[in-house]
Amino acid sequence: MNDTPPEISIVIPIYNEEAILFAAVAELHERLRDLGVSYEILLCENGSRDRTVQIAADLGRRYPEVRHLSIGEPNYGRALRMGMFEAKGRFVMCDEIDLGDVDFHGRALEILRNNEADLVVGSKAISGARDERPWLRHLATLVLNLLLRILLGFRGTDTHGLKSFRREALLPTAKRCRVEKDLFASEFVIRAQRDGVRIVEIPVRVIEKRRPSVNLLRRVPNVLKNLVRLFIAIRLRKN
Repeated sequence: MNDTPPEISIVIPIYNEEAILFAAVAELHERLRDLGVSYEILLCENGSRDRTVQIAADLGRRYPEVRHLSIGEPNYGRALRMGMFEAKGRFVMCDEIDLGDVDFHGRALEILRNNEADLVVGSKAISGARDERPWLRHLATLVLNLLLRILLGFRGTDTHGLKSFRREALLPTAKRCRVEKDLFASEFVIRAQRDGVRIVEIPVRVIEKRRPSVNLLRRVPNVLKNLVRLFIAIRLRKN
């Protein structure tokens, strides 16, 4: 058995993904193998009601690089956080099972290897990006980014989605995050920015592989509630 840690860990929160999970992981496995790096894929399941858990277990048996974890409740942020702390790689890449950008991993890895940044954010809103999602989801990204800039002083163009970071440098930031669910990723990027972490944004092309598993409008109340919590934690309590 090889106990040497992999160079990269791919962390993917999954929820009700039986329709695309097997094919998406098989495709990702091939892309990573083509990069010629050692890697692991962490499937972080959170409260699925379909066959996602069974398929994740089957993938773990088929591919030794795949591990699956579960928190037993729908909570994207908690699943992502769990994967970050379970990751063994020198570099951690946070991925989305339903979005595709075939070369983000290679571009981000080159930046991290060259010590040009500690955190690489794949932006759907920066110049050169191609956001091919439905217009309502694209608009939601722009509105959320605007609120983050106004309320929390965010200076980037995107916080949610593809990102890659140096594990030892960013785990302390993850430990300080207070909110979960949809805004954990945003808090993680904003706290890194406020900590002076070297951040590079690169444009990505995103294409949905299936319709969203959670209705966008149903997510709005929870996002707003956690946005208030995040404002209190960072702006008022400053913790």
